Amino acid sequence: MTASTRRTPTLISPLGFALLMASVSLPSLADDKPLMQRVDFQTEVSRVLANDLLRATLTIEANNSDPVALSKTLTQALNAGLKQAKSYPTVTVSTGNQSSYPVYTRAQKIEGWRGKASLDLESTDFKAASALIAQLQSQMQLRQIDFVVAEETRRALEDSLTREAIAAFRDKAALVTKSWGAKRYELVQMSVGSTGNDYRPPMMVRAMAMKVESDSMPAQNLAAGESRVRITVNGSIALSQ
Repeated sequence: MTASTRRTPTLISPLGFALLMASVSLPSLADDKPLMQRVDFQTEVSRVLANDLLRATLTIEANNSDPVALSKTLTQALNAGLKQAKSYPTVTVSTGNQSSYPVYTRAQKIEGWRGKASLDLESTDFKAASALIAQLQSQMQLRQIDFVVAEETRRALEDSLTREAIAAFRDKAALVTKSWGAKRYELVQMSVGSTGNDYRPPMMVRAMAMKVESDSMPAQNLAAGESRVRITVNGSIALSQ
């Protein structure tokens, strides 16, 4: 063998040898990894509770050939309503929308102005709110009454139901794991949501039909109805054999 054809043996360093052995053993390690089976499911808990918050809107509409006089009429009505409301400290009253627009003739000339203003009421004291609404209807029209669960009440209930829903999710995860014959489970993902359905729809009324003198309009007996609050937990778990 000549010198030109002689080959030098390839030497493998200790680090290279270790990396080679690791690459060879990787498939066997992957084969030993336990099989994971993903399961998606949800749990839900709910509770019915009485609506404890009243919301109402009263409006006044007026016409005038002078826009300044019209604005004065609307402002005076709102101020009178706010003054009456001071006698009912448990009722929160705020001014709502106020607007005015021109009224045109067929010849497209302005013949007058029409305006509208509103007061919004909110209270957990139904008796006081009913009495105030009856007084305000001497010069305003009742547009809407609806009943909901107060935010503080709903938040406290949702906190309690959330704990129940998560506990129910854990119990169901354990049941699924046992029923599948798996050894254990791992949580993959989970989301928590809340919903509320009001059983009683808003009480809608005709404005002109409710415009009466205060001495002929007694305080109305109000039925607030109920709402159902739901907490839903959606999630996925991975089962290992």
